[in-house]
Amino acid sequence: MKWGQNFVVDKNLIKKIVDNISPHEKDNFLEIGPGDGSLTRQIYPHVNQMVVVEIDPLLIKKLQIAKNLKGLHIIHKDILLQDICDLPISNPLRVVGNIPYNITSPIIFWLIEQLDFWNDAFIMMQKEVAERLISEPGSKNYSRLTVMVGMYVDVKLCFKIPPEVFYPKPKVHSAIVRFTKKRIPLISDNNYLKLNKIVRKAFSMRRKMLKNSLHEFNIPENIKNEIDFSRRPETLSLNEFSRLVEN
Repeated sequence: MKWGQNFVVDKNLIKKIVDNISPHEKDNFLEIGPGDGSLTRQIYPHVNQMVVVEIDPLLIKKLQIAKNLKGLHIIHKDILLQDICDLPISNPLRVVGNIPYNITSPIIFWLIEQLDFWNDAFIMMQKEVAERLISEPGSKNYSRLTVMVGMYVDVKLCFKIPPEVFYPKPKVHSAIVRFTKKRIPLISDNNYLKLNKIVRKAFSMRRKMLKNSLHEFNIPENIKNEIDFSRRPETLSLNEFSRLVEN
């Protein structure tokens, strides 16, 4: 597949996804990568408005001629080049996506950059990435992705999915993950880039103590003493990481 899609072909799985999403007649939905529209058909009749963004021109044509998708907003574009606020439906909206697994992280960060324009998101992804997102401090899966995403959103692994329910069949297991915005982010937007640099550096040297890996950053002494910089990065909680950029 040119665009890296794996299409859901199991009707029971589609029903399970829809049940987890629980679409409502007042909802406005964005679907990322609708493919052949198998999930779209089960959501669209039950919501107020829906827009789909698809990069594959052949799939766009299929969606455009589908009789039961009349009135659906169909956009032929790379989602990473699309701002939610420019979509032809009202926001904040809800998001669902079965996306190419090689762009999972960029799409998650794309969502974080546009927090003001959506309420929750259900994203299908590789199981290993899902496990990183929900991992706790001290575990081997706890990573830069865990920390940076956790600053802004809460993450729930809804359920895992075997390869057999897709065509073509992927080599990995998958999972549906729900993202919901934190009521108050753990860091302010103007500290995002600074924290990203600190977290990237810390996890690039994850076996080293923070006093060695973060010596180049101007972190106040009282914070160093409070957190204890003889610790390793994977032991710090999200709140402790957020303290590293406090003024």
